Amino acid sequence: MEATDHILIVDDDREIRTLTTDYLQRQCLRVSAANGGDEMRAVLALGKVDLVVLDVRMPGEDGLTLGRDLRQRFPHMPILMLSSLSEDTDRIVGLELGADDYMTKPFSPRELLARIRAILRRSRSIPPQAQDEQRQRFCLFGDWKLDKVERCLIGKDGTVAELPSAEYNLLALFVSNPGKPMTRDQLMNQLMGANSSFVDRSIDLRVSRLRTRLADGIEYIKTIRHEGYVFSRSVTHSA
Repeated sequence: MEATDHILIVDDDREIRTLTTDYLQRQCLRVSAANGGDEMRAVLALGKVDLVVLDVRMPGEDGLTLGRDLRQRFPHMPILMLSSLSEDTDRIVGLELGADDYMTKPFSPRELLARIRAILRRSRSIPPQAQDEQRQRFCLFGDWKLDKVERCLIGKDGTVAELPSAEYNLLALFVSNPGKPMTRDQLMNQLMGANSSFVDRSIDLRVSRLRTRLADGIEYIKTIRHEGYVFSRSVTHSA
């Protein structure tokens, strides 16, 4: 994590904004705080933000609404969602919006920092299995081309689909391991870290979203019953 990384905290709780801002600034991060959607947009309009910490339960525009807005405007923006509820519902909805991780209140600033570091590290890394291909920009499979520089999916007709970071990271992991069965635990550990609070169903939802995007009459991601998934198509690489 770079000392100049810019973190945006969006929460209607003034105490949480103050405590998290003070702690993260002491860790050599640049931090902005916003009390809702209008202030969030004002910060984003001023310059680059590297990660948004977004509270789910806020009056007016809630975090889910703001998360949709962020995904439309900034498809690759890492998002860590916060909620005072411990139920899985918010996690699943947040994941469907493309959240990279989820934390339940109350939380320790130290854990928040660890999650932020992990998300930023994952968003900037190339899967270890692809290190020998890192100079090759495109992954080709079926009628699709995955652009590792622009982090987008290109169809045979040249149509470009922007991918949220959560979907891109999962697809990049699959195409780096064609034919290799991977359990849900293995996928979650590589994508979200061993300490992630996401549940197994979160991987299933991400796979479902990828299948919908790739739907062209070919089954790219096969389910291994009671185990996990395998990317079933051959993959080639080009510059």
